[in-house]
Amino acid sequence: MFKSILLSSILLLILSGCGEQSQQQAPKDIPALPVEVVVLKSRNIPIWMQYTGRTEASSTQEVRARVTGILEAVYYRDGEYVKKGQKLFKIEQTDYIAALDSANAKKRRDLAALKLAKADVNRYRPLVKEGLAPRVTLEQYEAQVASLEADLFSDEALIRQAELELSHTIVKAPIDGQASRRLFDVGNLVGKNESTLLTTINNTDPLYAYFAPSEEDFQKIAKFRKQDVMQAYIDLNYQSETLKNKPIFGHVDFTDNTVSSNTSTVSMRAEVPNVEHSVLPGTFVYVNIFITDAFELMGIPPQVIFEDQRGKYVYTVGSDQTAERAYITSILDSRFFVLLKKDGGLKDGDKVIISALLRLKPGVKVAPTDMTQTKGLDAVLKANSLIPVLPKKEE
Repeated sequence: MFKSILLSSILLLILSGCGEQSQQQAPKDIPALPVEVVVLKSRNIPIWMQYTGRTEASSTQEVRARVTGILEAVYYRDGEYVKKGQKLFKIEQTDYIAALDSANAKKRRDLAALKLAKADVNRYRPLVKEGLAPRVTLEQYEAQVASLEADLFSDEALIRQAELELSHTIVKAPIDGQASRRLFDVGNLVGKNESTLLTTINNTDPLYAYFAPSEEDFQKIAKFRKQDVMQAYIDLNYQSETLKNKPIFGHVDFTDNTVSSNTSTVSMRAEVPNVEHSVLPGTFVYVNIFITDAFELMGIPPQVIFEDQRGKYVYTVGSDQTAERAYITSILDSRFFVLLKKDGGLKDGDKVIISALLRLKPGVKVAPTDMTQTKGLDAVLKANSLIPVLPKKEE
């Protein structure tokens, strides 16, 4: 009797424990993950090709001493922005003022001698005509007049030379731009047996950015370019958020006429405004040039792309509102968007997930919110001024 009661109690405990365990293991409904999506649509998208480049000043001028002397004054601060014609240095003038005074004095002596010689010619001419004086004397005075007139031409040249050398004692800026540090201090002898370099001036507005596409890329540019003068912009692409810059737009103004035998590239140059002088020569930049918008493509944000052994992929919203992987083949990658062909793994109407990316995996239920108007391709192009201004066709 006791054993049957004990056995019944044990069975009751086991059954009740199993019931509690089955209740604890009952699956709960997981809420759908809120995500933002952009809806794809193929269209004519402007194609920009990106290259690495270096900036250079549009004009670099060496400021040199053209006369010899002691440096007496410096009129600018190291690194100052100067204007064309602004005084930069003063070289000792004493010797050059003396040379100019001497040249002027010689001219006055020659003028006095010429005046006397002309008076002698005028005095002897009637005497020779009447036979009262020998002709040879008149001819000597006439030769003296001609010689003194030639001396006066020489005097004028010497005066101009002296004035020029005196003007060179005031060294002025040949262009607008930023002057480098002075290479000589006051009291140093400059210009002795050489044109001493005093400083250098860089004009950085406009600014040049040199880049070198491969020979193959150059042929693509030449074949598909839509404009004779291609639009371009430079991108500094700093990693720090506090240093983020907007693209600086300009145009391609130079293409070299030969392919480098060492690198198989073609040197090209973009010219961009630099009014605030915020970009210095020698800066590493990305140069982007507009090629064409004649092809129908699709664009997606670069930050939504993952990669595994099979290749690149993105997450899209499936018909059952779950996340699905879609492997893609891109034809052009840029900082702002990645371009795909129509058969590049996605199709019109696909909803590409652009948020909560680290929480995604295939099969996860999602609750999509359409952000195409504010975060889609058109919004990206407009926000970053990537819609090229094409010339109007003449009717």
